[in-house]
Amino acid sequence: MIYDLIYALVGFLIMFGVLVGIGINQPRGTSVKMWCYGYLGISLVFDALVVVALLNMAQFVWLTYLLLGLSAGAATGLAIHVAHHISEEDHTEETGTKKEKSIFGF
Repeated sequence: MIYDLIYALVGFLIMFGVLVGIGINQPRGTSVKMWCYGYLGISLVFDALVVVALLNMAQFVWLTYLLLGLSAGAATGLAIHVAHHISEEDHTEETGTKKEKSIFGF
């Protein structure tokens, strides 16, 4: 039971770290095109891992929990991305100018 939680936490930290590393709201150190390819690559690897986990559920229970953590990390990254857009829209409506972005884009 505790190992399942550890795999989920590791998955969360991996995914969230990768998303922060490449930039959740804007490319970090790369072009927009390469940034999009990065997100595409993450999606395809994630999909392949899900297929492997589903085809071999009994053998790869740990992978299922890792995928749960990866999903949570991706959902957190998406939440930060959406919160950024909400904050940006609020600021633009109030002042008519774009807001300066921080590390997470708020």
